[in-house]
Amino acid sequence: MVARHTIPWRVLLIALALAVACAFADSGDPEPAPHFHAKTLDGAQFDNDSIKGKVVLLEFWTTWCPYCAAEENLVDRLGAEFGEKGLIVLAVNVGESKKTVKKYLANSPRKTPVVVTDDTNLAAMYEATVYPIYVVIGRDGNIAGTQRGAGGERALRELLAQAGIKSNKNQDAEQADQ
Repeated sequence: MVARHTIPWRVLLIALALAVACAFADSGDPEPAPHFHAKTLDGAQFDNDSIKGKVVLLEFWTTWCPYCAAEENLVDRLGAEFGEKGLIVLAVNVGESKKTVKKYLANSPRKTPVVVTDDTNLAAMYEATVYPIYVVIGRDGNIAGTQRGAGGERALRELLAQAGIKSNKNQDAEQADQ
C-alpha cells in the first residue's frame, strides 16, 4: 500500500517543482538598453534619446586585440551598408588612452565613429572584459542581441537581423527558402 501512495506524492512534487521553475523562468521580455552617454573622438554625442528609432551596433574593442583588428573592416563595411536603413555603429575602445587610440587610428583608420572609455559609460554597463563584444540595440531601445568574441560576417549579420536590419541578399535568400 505504501508504494501506491508514494507515486502520487512524487507526481505532486514534480508538478510543484515545474511550477516553481516556470515562475522563475525568463519571461522573454526584452531588456531595455541601459542609459548611456558617449562622445566620439570627432565630438559627436550619443545617448538613449539621440538613438531613438535607430538600430545601434556597439563594438567593444582594444588596439591590442587581433580579433578586433581582423573584424574592424567588416564592422565599418556593415555600418556603410546599413547606414541608410537606420544603423548607427559605435566602436567603443575599452581601457586605453585617447593618445594610444589616436596613434592606432593613424595607422589603421576607421570609418566608424570611435569612442574611448573616458568619454562614455558603456564599457562598464556591458561588462566589456573580453574582445570584441558586439551589442545591438533595437529601434525600440531594447537590447536585441549580444555576441562575445569574433564570429565573422555571418554572425554579425545574424546579430543585426535580430534588430530587423537585413540586406536585400538575406531577404532574397529567406524568400527562396520559403
